[in-house]
Amino acid sequence: MKNISGNTKALAFALTAVFALAACDVDQTEEGALPEVDVEAQGGEMPAYDVETADVEVGTRPAEVQVPEVDVTMPDEQHDAEAEELDPADNEH
Repeated sequence: MKNISGNTKALAFALTAVFALAACDVDQTEEGALPEVDVEAQGGEMPAYDVETADVEVGTRPAEVQVPEVDVTMPDEQHDAEAEELDPADNEH
């Protein structure tokens, strides 16, 4: 006996439901109507709050930041061309 996955079962159920509903014949027998609603409202008032905030001082000050020294050495184009001529397989990645 084969094991049927959950997705296959769900698909089979959905298709069965679609065919069952397609066979239904629905006719409206009475018009619908919205209910009558009477709404009365009076002006409201927002709540009041007493809030004490913290004192925050914002400013600037001089600062010295240590930055690492970076030494960049560009390869010599002549040297690169010679290295490729010697063994191009070593330069492939």
